[in-house]
Amino acid sequence: MKKTLIVVDMQNDFIDGSLGTKEAQGIVENVKKKIGEYRERGDEIIFTRDTHQENYLDTPEGKKLPVKHCIYGTKGWEIAEGLEVPGCIFIDKPTFGWTRWNERMFEEVELVGLCTDICVVSNALLLKAALPEADICVDAACCAGVTPESHRAALTTMQMCQIRVLHA
Repeated sequence: MKKTLIVVDMQNDFIDGSLGTKEAQGIVENVKKKIGEYRERGDEIIFTRDTHQENYLDTPEGKKLPVKHCIYGTKGWEIAEGLEVPGCIFIDKPTFGWTRWNERMFEEVELVGLCTDICVVSNALLLKAALPEADICVDAACCAGVTPESHRAALTTMQMCQIRVLHA
């Protein structure tokens, strides 16, 4: 059975850019290793990219989070160096979660990336709602939240919604 790895928003702005954190920087090597495992097996790898336009600060999200980030085409929007692999799929999403997961069929999905408490949890819950029979898991060691506390809260939320959380 083929597995799918969804690498959520491992973009420069979330790692060491305008919204970067030391926790985000601390998971890059774990994520790189995870991507390597999936690539070696020939499994599907999907990268999501938080994608905003120059008018971000004028949008409803930008009014609540007034920090320009992941502006299409900028260095901050790009996936962190060394993570992309040949044959991977990119999904540019204009908001926290990709609302079109139901257009794809997954049997087994693992999510990693940033931020646990915003985009990872949003995509995990959307996947669970769209594909309730799919095996969906999140690797806690390959995720980081805005804060360590909100990271743990998001992991608890996902567990409560029958998403497996892998702990080291």
